[in-house]
Amino acid sequence: MTAVSALPAVLAGPDRLDRSLRDVRISVTDRCNFRCPYCMPKARFGPGHRFLPRAEALDAREIIRLAGVFASLGATKIRLTGGEPLLRTDLVAIVEGIARLGVPDIALTTNGALLRRWAGRLRDAGLHRVTVSLDSLDPAVFSAMSDSRIGLSEVLDGIAAARDAGLEPIKLNCVVQRGVNEDGLLDLVGFARREGLRLRCIEYMDVGATNGWRLADVVSGEEILERVGRVYPLLEESSAPTAVARTYRFADGAGDLGVITSVSHPFCGDCTRARLSVDGKLYTCLFATSGIDLREPLRSGADDDTLRRIVADRWKRRDDRYSELRGLGIAQGDRIEMSYIGG
Repeated sequence: MTAVSALPAVLAGPDRLDRSLRDVRISVTDRCNFRCPYCMPKARFGPGHRFLPRAEALDAREIIRLAGVFASLGATKIRLTGGEPLLRTDLVAIVEGIARLGVPDIALTTNGALLRRWAGRLRDAGLHRVTVSLDSLDPAVFSAMSDSRIGLSEVLDGIAAARDAGLEPIKLNCVVQRGVNEDGLLDLVGFARREGLRLRCIEYMDVGATNGWRLADVVSGEEILERVGRVYPLLEESSAPTAVARTYRFADGAGDLGVITSVSHPFCGDCTRARLSVDGKLYTCLFATSGIDLREPLRSGADDDTLRRIVADRWKRRDDRYSELRGLGIAQGDRIEMSYIGG
């Protein structure tokens, strides 16, 4: 496998808003063992839902090859997502292949239910970090938000296994919804502080077209900070210009808290992310309505230079800023579902 440093130094940017490509999220499956209402509501993704046929999904070699294309264009971070990526039986091989490319930062986002059995093997394969989605420590709320029979204890065991394997720092992602889980926020903060985990609170977003999103259900970042700060005083830290989370340090030194405010304080101007769907389409925004197909040229024999030109051309024409335009009422077609491109 060719190392990234040996590949042509062809950068994919900047785009029309002067943003460079630095982060790529690769969805390795559209399947999931949870049915979180804000992502894969059971009414839409129930027993009759037709998931992508295996032959239409990128295989491990194709994923690794496209990861190399992105890395050669300037991407320094690759995050594997889903659906639930731990449902993919060849995930270790995918991580190994990306690690051989020399990518500096390889991360994984998971619901954690299968992490106990995978954590050690993924660390040995070259995975650097893991983010676990955890919306509540209340078993009843957790069950409602995951809409599954999987117990909270399995996720907590997975987090412990990731820590034992050295997949640190471990981040927790919590989507905060009014009337659903905001009352348990302080319990989650206390847990993260005790366990040395980095909690990231995410405003409920209107991703896709099936989650029934309403602005009234959003708990703003400011409200989250006010709730937490009353009990655990916070000090704002300076964040990297391209960071999606505003980071606050606990005044007593027990870690930090991040708040992702795509609704109340959009950060489109600093977005350096591209997304690759499980069937090989490139999306340049989480709220995109369409992507460009990389699978067809890949399977038709295109060489890496051709694939680089396709990606670089699309990136340079990128002008996405949906979150900034949301409040202006600008019409847009059906957005791609979060489970398809990994959030």
